Amino acid sequence: MVAASTGLGLLIAPKWGNSPVDLLYLPPVLFAASLYGLRPALVACVASALAFNFFFTEPVHSLAVHSPADIVTMLMLFGVALVVSQLAARIREQARIAAANAARNATIAGFAGRLLSCPDANAIGAVTCADLSSLLDANAVLFAEGEMVASVPDDAQLTPADVAAASWVLEHSLTAGRGAPRLNPAEWLFFPVKSAARTLAALGLARGDGRPPVSDERLPLLESLLDQTALALERAALEREMRDVDSLRERDRLRGALLSSVGHDLRTPLTAIAAAAAELRREDSDKALVATLEAETATLDRYISNLLDMARIEAGAVRLKCEPIDLVDAVSAATRDLHRSLAGRSVTVDLPADLPLVRADPHLLHHCLINIIGNAARHSDEGAPIAIAAFRDPDGVRLSVQDQGPGLPDGGGDFDRFAHISGTDRTGGAGLGLAIVKGFTEAMGVIVAATNRPGAKGALVTLTFPEPLVLRDQQEADGARV
Repeated sequence: MVAASTGLGLLIAPKWGNSPVDLLYLPPVLFAASLYGLRPALVACVASALAFNFFFTEPVHSLAVHSPADIVTMLMLFGVALVVSQLAARIREQARIAAANAARNATIAGFAGRLLSCPDANAIGAVTCADLSSLLDANAVLFAEGEMVASVPDDAQLTPADVAAASWVLEHSLTAGRGAPRLNPAEWLFFPVKSAARTLAALGLARGDGRPPVSDERLPLLESLLDQTALALERAALEREMRDVDSLRERDRLRGALLSSVGHDLRTPLTAIAAAAAELRREDSDKALVATLEAETATLDRYISNLLDMARIEAGAVRLKCEPIDLVDAVSAATRDLHRSLAGRSVTVDLPADLPLVRADPHLLHHCLINIIGNAARHSDEGAPIAIAAFRDPDGVRLSVQDQGPGLPDGGGDFDRFAHISGTDRTGGAGLGLAIVKGFTEAMGVIVAATNRPGAKGALVTLTFPEPLVLRDQQEADGARV
């Protein structure tokens, strides 16, 4: 281009003079600066200056410079070359960055799209390892919950040092392994795959030639891909939890419908059986047979009441009618209704005469006491004594029921529905007693606890009426009744 400009200048100089010739050398400098950068532009600038000086300035065909204007012309060419080359270099760098960002965004978008079709952590791990292995030209493993979820190649192995590095990454959310400041003896370099709350997994990368598996300029892309993996793992975990919740909700709905249906459908024939037993007693039938029929009818009626109460608790239909209650009367009523279950047992009742009244729903408290005392009778040996006691302490009023049975497994009570206590000689029962006690006591604000008796055989169930439920004097009790 400099030669072409020189030839064109030699054609027009004889007609128009040398003044317009210097402008002919601007295009070579501009094109060199914009297309190839500063160094080629400076070469074009020097060549243009030398050609202009040699062919068009006095003395012609000499590199000597006699005119200040010629010096200014050469300096202007150098300035143009410098400015244009810098602008062009900046534009090329921005274009390169834009292209790199576009490629990075396309990679992330494609990776995220593939993760969306993954139903679980194993599928997410397989896609992650496959994509990162292909992108970084390295082996990849995904380590989570103490085991390798996926790997590329499939037969990749982790040494004990690698497992220690992966576990350390899961615990501390920092990079560790080969080439990292921490746990360097490992063969793999592990990166944390973390969400906002916790570290979900550790991604390991390694190359067969021992070189670093990822360069510094690729680290931002790797971090973005790991963020997408974390989002996919969180989504899979949430979907799994939602499926579990839906399953539990459906199971509870069916169970509640079963409880309500069974309870109501059995109540009518049970009433007829009780009426028939009463008629047989009036007709002087077999006393023992009638007594057995009445006892079993009462037991079945109590089970059905438990079913209906459980359905009420689950439906949130428990309605409180709290009033002052004398625990002496409440315990007496419960033991009286359980006289058949307590037959042949020694029941010790230790309730102080000055025990204050408590505020509770009499119907719900009666059901709680019946279930607690009934459980104590069923869980202990035949004829074993049952002790019922109450006392006042700074936290409120405590009412306890203790037996001399085998006690509770693991030293604690199970308040789940249909939960049976194994290792006892218990007969009968639907496993609803303690669940109903827990539901009713929570509704009344009473605290229930079931433990083994300290230093003795048997279980101890305690109802604690907190201080706000304790009536301190008769005047307060009268006000509570009003």
